[in-house]
Amino acid sequence: MAMHHYLRLSFILLFVITSFICVYFIIKKARNKKGPKLLSEEKYNSSMTEGMAEISVSNDSFFNIWPYVSELKAAKILSNKIKESELIHKVYRNSTEDFEHILLATEKENHFVKIVVDRNKKKAMGYLFFDL
Repeated sequence: MAMHHYLRLSFILLFVITSFICVYFIIKKARNKKGPKLLSEEKYNSSMTEGMAEISVSNDSFFNIWPYVSELKAAKILSNKIKESELIHKVYRNSTEDFEHILLATEKENHFVKIVVDRNKKKAMGYLFFDL
């Protein structure tokens, strides 16, 4: 009978240790999760290679930014108070159609968050703050 208690306690102890290890790695992974990247002036200037032309916001041919916008909201760079229908202010594309600059409205007037998108890699390079 005593052997059953030791066996049961060892399984419980093994379960508890395994659970702590799993929780540790889950917390570690959550802390190392990369958030949106603030662009440097050098990276931003490299995306301005050609003349930028405005494309209409109603045109759906620009990059799908909504997953990236969710990351910006989670990082509290963008406010959750702004409606998604009013979020995109302007969209610009260079003449070689390699990069897009998407201006997102903020709560402050004439203050924007600009997302720079690399259309060849099909991903957002990062964001920067833009004041008019």
